[in-house]
Amino acid sequence: MDIIKALEWRYATKRMTGESIPHDILDAIIKAAHLAPSGIGLQPYEIFIISDKLWKEKLLPIAMNQPQIVEASHVLVFAAWDNYTPERIDKVFDHLNLIRNEDTTISGRQRNFAKQFFGKMSKEENFHHAAKQANIALGLALATAALNKIDASPMEGFDPVMLDEVLDLPEKGLRSSMLLALGYRDEISDWNLPLKKVRKPLDEFVKKVN
Repeated sequence: MDIIKALEWRYATKRMTGESIPHDILDAIIKAAHLAPSGIGLQPYEIFIISDKLWKEKLLPIAMNQPQIVEASHVLVFAAWDNYTPERIDKVFDHLNLIRNEDTTISGRQRNFAKQFFGKMSKEENFHHAAKQANIALGLALATAALNKIDASPMEGFDPVMLDEVLDLPEKGLRSSMLLALGYRDEISDWNLPLKKVRKPLDEFVKKVN
């Protein structure tokens, strides 16, 4: 299935069967997110994988009692850095230099640019920038799920403060940005399944600048 057919197949799944997805497919979805591009290559986010029933039940009221939370095979929590700090930036570039076996001066220009760029922004602005980077990874995870016939529901309907507290994210310097429920559609119970996929007309969506 090519990417266009896969995205035509997917929809915002509202009810899932609870069936577990194969480990190799989950690994592929996570790998796609891991390979996502990010600004200056900083990857300012982490992904928490939740499959335990008790944990999903704990998240249910935090996520407005949306049934996908407990009916999904796995729930991914995308958590962005709460701030870009010099220490975090240094850690990224130190790792890059180690893996590439390069002298620090080669990547020094990017390192210094990152510190200067984010150093001029507020902590809240930095978080929102990091959350946008996390959404790129979420999009690739969503597409990879569709290519593997796995239903995936991106979810922003949750209390981020409560979720952060439950997962101890402030202690890790993180804030939750999005959820992604992964599983299999319940073809009997999901009211959204038979509805036609609708998008705005392409000529309204795309504007050519000549």
